[in-house]
Amino acid sequence: MQIVILSARTGWHTDELCRALAERGHIGVVLPYEGLVARVGGSNRSRVGLTSEQAEILTADAVLARIIPSGSLEQIIYRVDALHWIEEHGVPVMNSPRAIERAVDKFYTDALLHEAGVPTPETVVCETVASAMEAVRAMLGREPGPGNAVIIKPIFGSMGHGLVHVSDPDVAFRVTKSLEQLRSVFYVQRAVDHGGRDIRVFVVGGRVIGAIERRAPAGEWRTNIARGATARAFDLPPDWEQLALRAASAMGAEYAGVDLLPSREGPVFVLEVNAIPGWEGLQRATGVDVAGAIVEHLAGRVRARALDAAGERSS
Repeated sequence: MQIVILSARTGWHTDELCRALAERGHIGVVLPYEGLVARVGGSNRSRVGLTSEQAEILTADAVLARIIPSGSLEQIIYRVDALHWIEEHGVPVMNSPRAIERAVDKFYTDALLHEAGVPTPETVVCETVASAMEAVRAMLGREPGPGNAVIIKPIFGSMGHGLVHVSDPDVAFRVTKSLEQLRSVFYVQRAVDHGGRDIRVFVVGGRVIGAIERRAPAGEWRTNIARGATARAFDLPPDWEQLALRAASAMGAEYAGVDLLPSREGPVFVLEVNAIPGWEGLQRATGVDVAGAIVEHLAGRVRARALDAAGERSS
């Protein structure tokens, strides 16, 4: 089986995937999104196809979609549309471009989770400073303070970049006015008192393969390992496991990192579903072969597709 890994760059995660593929007798080829060349139309139909660095993609057995590099709106749309085209040619893509589009947008993620009955923190998304400040004041109430706060986030982003923790309406006004100059969409979320901890759950093929508890360093409220948080293996209660599985399913993600936020008051919220998740910290804390689980699930999809095709030919 030949698997194309489309990614922004090579590194630990692509190395792990190639290692897991090789151990199972498969071939992994890492190709850059920036090198994509699509050929359509013309009289020579044999030249129609999609390549990167001269390697044909539409003849691969499957594609693993990893980090899509930053770029202009046109570049991002082209790269995601290329994933759609690959899928429409019958090549399995994991995660699907549809799942990636859903999960990369925090607003759409929250909307889909809400529709699926998955608990998420109270959130308001809008385009004007007036609407954003109305949401801020409503969430802070009459007695704003350190224990009563909101988070102002970018709709697109990861690893805690661009998040602002605000407990003062005047500070929130200055933040929103600054973001207005960037023509940002305002994403205002009620802060959950989580005691500096959250739970990252890794889901592959409709099952949880591992979970970690992440604790923020002293003086930091963000629990991203890239920002110095510590991680340890965590045994999920059955209801938390089902919550993570429901969240991944709502996104249509075959593999996902689901972030659970247990509040000190008791309720557990789903904060994020990452459809192109990293797993280095989780693997080191749990010892789970995450890349192996991803490859085995994808190989199962390829085998099932081959069986279906064989059945159609014989009928």
